[in-house]
Parts: sequence; C-alpha cells; structure tokens
Amino acid sequence: MGTVEIWNQLLAGFATAGTPINLMWAFVGCALGTGIGVLPGLGPAVTVAMLLPITAQVEPTASMIFFAGIYYGAMYGGSTTSILLNTPGETGTMVTALEGFKMAKSGRAGAALATSAIGSFVAGTIATVLVTLFAPVVAHYAVLLGPPEYFMLMLVAFTTVSAVLGKSTLRGMTALFIGLALGLVGLDQITGQARYTGGVPEFMDGIEVVLVAVGLFAVGECLYTALYEGRSEQQLNRMGSVHMTRADWRRSWPAWLRGTFIGFPFGTIPAGGTEIPTFLSYGIERKLSRHPQEFGTTGAIEGVAGPEAANNAAVTGTLVPLLTLGIPTSVTAAILLSALQNYGINAGPQLFQTSSSLVWALIASLYIGNVMLLVLNLPLVGMWVKLLNIPRPQLYAGILIFATIGVYGMRQSAFDLFLMLGIGVLGVLMRRFDFPTAPVIVGMILGPLAEAQMRNALSIGEGHWGVFVQRPMSALLLAIVVAVLLLPRLLALRRRAA
Repeated sequence: MGTVEIWNQLLAGFATAGTPINLMWAFVGCALGTGIGVLPGLGPAVTVAMLLPITAQVEPTASMIFFAGIYYGAMYGGSTTSILLNTPGETGTMVTALEGFKMAKSGRAGAALATSAIGSFVAGTIATVLVTLFAPVVAHYAVLLGPPEYFMLMLVAFTTVSAVLGKSTLRGMTALFIGLALGLVGLDQITGQARYTGGVPEFMDGIEVVLVAVGLFAVGECLYTALYEGRSEQQLNRMGSVHMTRADWRRSWPAWLRGTFIGFPFGTIPAGGTEIPTFLSYGIERKLSRHPQEFGTTGAIEGVAGPEAANNAAVTGTLVPLLTLGIPTSVTAAILLSALQNYGINAGPQLFQTSSSLVWALIASLYIGNVMLLVLNLPLVGMWVKLLNIPRPQLYAGILIFATIGVYGMRQSAFDLFLMLGIGVLGVLMRRFDFPTAPVIVGMILGPLAEAQMRNALSIGEGHWGVFVQRPMSALLLAIVVAVLLLPRLLALRRRAA
C-alpha cells in the first residue's frame, strides 16, 4: 500500500470519524474511560465487557470508536490515581505510581499529572502515526518470531525489572519469584491439571492480577499508613504548582520520545502488554537520569514521563496485531475482538480489504480521541489534585471501599476479598522490609505466558534446550539476560579491585 493510498484512506477515515454521531461516541468513550481509569480495580476490560450488549443496537464503526475511547481514556485516568493515591487502576500504570506518588508526596502532584497527560498525548499521537504507516508491514514481520524468541523476551523482562527495581537485585528477584509462584496457581494451561490450589476450589481459575495489584498497592498503602501514620503524616497534603516548570519540560520530552519508541514495538508483538515496556522505560530513565538521587525519594519526573508514554504507545500498538493478524495482545484487545465478531467481522490480514472504512475510521478516531483526552485532562489536573486535600482517614477509607467493590465486582466472590486483605498484609511486610512490589505483578502476568512459550519452544526442539541458542534472535536475547545479571557484578568487582 503506497503512502498516497494510505493518506487517502486516512482522510476517508477522518470523514467517517468526524460525523457528529461518531464524535459524540468518541467523546463519551473518552470521558467514561477516564472515569473508569480513576477508579482503582475497574479497568477498561471490565467496562468494555459490561457494555458489549450495546453492539446489538449501535452500528459497528460507532461502537468500535466508543470502545477504543474507553480503552484509551482508562490509560489516562489510571495514571491519576497512581500518582495521587498510589492506587493503580490498571496494570500499565503501576510503574507510574513508583515515582508519581513520591512526587505527589513532595508537593509536585500537578507537574506529575501534567507530564503524564502530555506524555500520553505525545506517545499516543506518534504511535497512531506509526500504526497508520506500519500496520501492514509489522503484520508481515510479527509472524516470523517463534516461541523461543518470545520466551527469551520475557526472560529479558524478568531480569531487567528485578535488577532495576528495589535496592538490591536479590530482593527484586525474591519479589519476582513470589509473583511467578502466584501466577502458577490454577489449572495447567496445557494439561489441564490443577496446580498449587491446596484443595481450595476458588484457586482453580487462578489468582486475578488486578486483585493482587489492588491488594499490594491500594490495600497495602492504606494498612501501611494506618500502622505507621505518625511518621508520614505531614508529607502528603502539600500542594505545589499545577503546571510544569521549564526544567520539567526539559527533563520530560526526551523521556516521552524514548518511552514511545520502547512502548510501540511491545504493543505490536503478540506477547506484549504494557507491563514490559513501562518497566523497561523506567529502568532506562533511571540509568540515564542526571538526577538519580530523586528516584525513590522525592520522585523523578522522568520516571513518570517515560513509562506513561511507553504505556500509551503500547496500548496503541496493540491495534496492529489485533487488526492485521486478529491476535489480541491484551485482555481489552481480546474483548474488542469479540465485539468485532458480534458484528460478523473477522479481524485478520483481510480486514483492511473487507472492512477498510471501519479500520480507517477507527485509526482516525485515535487521533481525535488523543486531542479530546488532552483537552479533558489538562484543565482537570487542578481538580484531581484537590483529592489530596481530603483528610487521610476518610481518603483511605474511600480507597478501601473502591478496592473492595472493584475486586468483588470481578467474580462476586467473598473469598477474593479475604485474599485481597491477605495480599495487602504481604504488601505492608514488603514495604516494611524494603522489597519492591512491582516485580510480583510482572512475575504474575508474564509467568504463565513465559511457561507456555517455553513449553512450546521445547516441543519444537524435541525436548532439547539447545533450541534457545540455535536461533540467532533468541541467542541474542539470552546474551542480553546474562549481561544484565553479570555486568553490574563485574563492574562492582573492578571498582573494588581498583
């Protein structure tokens, strides 16, 4: 497809997406998505799933634009509660909570919210341009990666995340293994055997990632504050400027660009998701920053700007495999796929021919949605920051109520609530003894995926582990894993010897 043809198709898409009724759907989707993102525990996947029945009444293009608006808006909204309350509404915004909440505590909530909103806009726009230009090309190359490469990609994610987060690699690895253990609970994906359920029927379906995230972050934060209130009381409610300073802009824009170009490729590969790129972006910003002392203490703005851009670029990137291969790389993408199927539309390489007007209207609506979200979110930064003025006891009681409703709403199970509280206590212990909580989530999400890819790779290699070294791409990734684990040690030894 030539550039001129792409351009013509996109203009036709804008003509479709720009009709008043479609603009209204886009706006309602964006506004609803932002609200959903702000409520912890209620992600876009749950919302889109609840609203699937509207596909019976609304024509396909309008409802896909509406769902895409919810998906996008939730990513913007999720960063708000991550920054202000350390309560990520979405797995992709967990990394934002690491530095954003520290910034809010030191009176820079406004700057953190602004950099996340503008970063999301910059990344979303660049990524949408890339979707427009590269969707057909990427579809061609994504097919070439096999299970060995995907398994090694996940190993890279495990090692970089565990080595970067927390004070020590050992603690990071311990947290990662807790996550891997939690991820293995439930039915074996391949043989269907029940594993590590301890005879508890509720564990058969596995443990929900959102439940663990809400337990570790939101409930853990509330319990930690209740137990150690005296020490941290005076810090939170100082309110600084709502705007970014010139220095904030200077430090944010390179992080936005780096985050975008880390996030987009991960969205496009069928083993992606927003977790790996957001953590990688955070790791890179931490390594490159000229203000390393701010990370984990007062909060570094790059640590919000980079991951937030990576998150939005990855979310936009998921549309590439969804539309071109029919492969959903996230839960929400899977539900969008089922919405398409409700209309009898099959996503895949043929979609650009069979339903080109829908595809291009959807891509055009992303450009429109990005602008809408920026207009919706930037003026509201001041309003969101007022959340910090709510007295602590009421605020944390509110967080616990939302967390409880969100977790109970997933499976209507009282058992999940006890589990959430148990994981909250684990979160308190991890914070008390300085273990990073984020690798737990990474291990949980990627553990089962990595296991499935490893077993597929071994069946390709007929049981021989050599399959991971024989293919150039997976051998290269393996070398990166070894380098991440050994290089810091070797450098430290050299320093000591010198």
